[in-house]
Amino acid sequence: MNLRLVFKITGKTLLVECVLMLLPVLVALLCRESPRPMLFSILITAAAGFCLSRFRPSRTGFFARDGLAAVAVIWLFTSLFGALPFYFSGYFPSAVDCLFESISGFTTTGATILAAVEELPKGILFWRSFTQWIGGMGVLILTLALLPSLGARAHYLMDAENPGPQSSKLVPKSGQSSKILYAIYVVLSALEAAALLIAGFPLYDAVVTTFTTAGTGGFSVRNLSIASYGNPAAEIIISIFMILFSINFTVFFLMIGGKIRSALRSEELRLYLSIIAVSVFLVTLNVSPLYGSTGKALRHSFFQVASILSTSGFAITDYSLWPELSKILLIGLMLCGSCAGSTGGGIKVSRILMLFKDFSREIRKSIHPRSYQVIKIDGHIVEEATLKGVSVYLSVYVFLFLFASLIVSLDNFPFTSTVTGVIASLSNIGPGLESIGPTGNYSAFSDLSKITLSFCMLIGRLEFFPVLILFSRNAWRRR
Repeated sequence: MNLRLVFKITGKTLLVECVLMLLPVLVALLCRESPRPMLFSILITAAAGFCLSRFRPSRTGFFARDGLAAVAVIWLFTSLFGALPFYFSGYFPSAVDCLFESISGFTTTGATILAAVEELPKGILFWRSFTQWIGGMGVLILTLALLPSLGARAHYLMDAENPGPQSSKLVPKSGQSSKILYAIYVVLSALEAAALLIAGFPLYDAVVTTFTTAGTGGFSVRNLSIASYGNPAAEIIISIFMILFSINFTVFFLMIGGKIRSALRSEELRLYLSIIAVSVFLVTLNVSPLYGSTGKALRHSFFQVASILSTSGFAITDYSLWPELSKILLIGLMLCGSCAGSTGGGIKVSRILMLFKDFSREIRKSIHPRSYQVIKIDGHIVEEATLKGVSVYLSVYVFLFLFASLIVSLDNFPFTSTVTGVIASLSNIGPGLESIGPTGNYSAFSDLSKITLSFCMLIGRLEFFPVLILFSRNAWRRR
């Protein structure tokens, strides 16, 4: 492994993080708060970034394993130094809680240990939300957009960080692809912020809510999340943008290029929208008696289905109190997640689509054993290696889920809280059910459980292999 080059890229990423930390400093000054927590964090992060960026690699070769390892190391370091503002603020009980909150932010999970969010300074809350905007599109994609001359083979980094079983560059050069992705990201973010301002949101709330919607993260600056605003128009706006940000960004790129029909023919997009429609319909029927009117039930159902499926984790109601059918549907949506190539988490709709097509193929092959069957998505043949990758991914997901659940179960919390807490962490959703539902938090868990869940968030966001490769002896060999 080319460790010197990995450290060099990590150092440059930390320097980018320092620049991003200046924005919450400005917010703190405008709100007449002390910027010292952010300033201390900037100094420490800048020193570490400068030292790491001074590494001179003996060779410029950069291959797949280096890309995977670099992504894991960079995300770990970014989260570690991103926790410093929380630590210096004095509002977090322990260093483990700071790291938990930081990893939850950058991985866009939205799980929190805070019970009274509104007590924190606005500058710290701004950084907390901003981490989700940074992590939504990807820490490295942002770095490649700002520093395209890293000297490494950038496509390995994008492939390792880009979620989903199929990753493709929008244009031949990775640096240009990252710029296009961020241009779409920024434009959508600006549109949501403007819409929320028109709907009556205060400027600060509109900006931080946009950050966490764009990253499909779900952090809120209010104790009761979006429910505290009591603004139906804003709820609809946020619902729509949660869905937009959880759609494969390639769809937007095709639309911008005038290929609207090609974009709308996407099988993944059609399946995703169908899942939303069917889920909203079933949940609305199931919860209508709780709300007294179909219209109100539909609004709550649409928001929560969009929130869970996009892995945002916002809430306008305590869905832990919904009937069992609705809760089972929500758990299913937690597992499913959003589209590949979006800011959302979960198993991804594209994998679900491939799984069903592979299942259908096996049935046809059992009827016609000698026939040659191929799987196509959007008219393109899916390679057998990709299908195998989906099976491996699901196997690893199940194994890690069981392993993490065993560790978290040592806290003796109810079964539902333990299981949904692990699922919500692996799928980067945040809230689970019961004690960790939309009105709860993760503060009661032990440090061991918090570290385990933090690991689940990180490994879930990077889709396992970039982190798991660090535990492989072969990855550390020179050749």
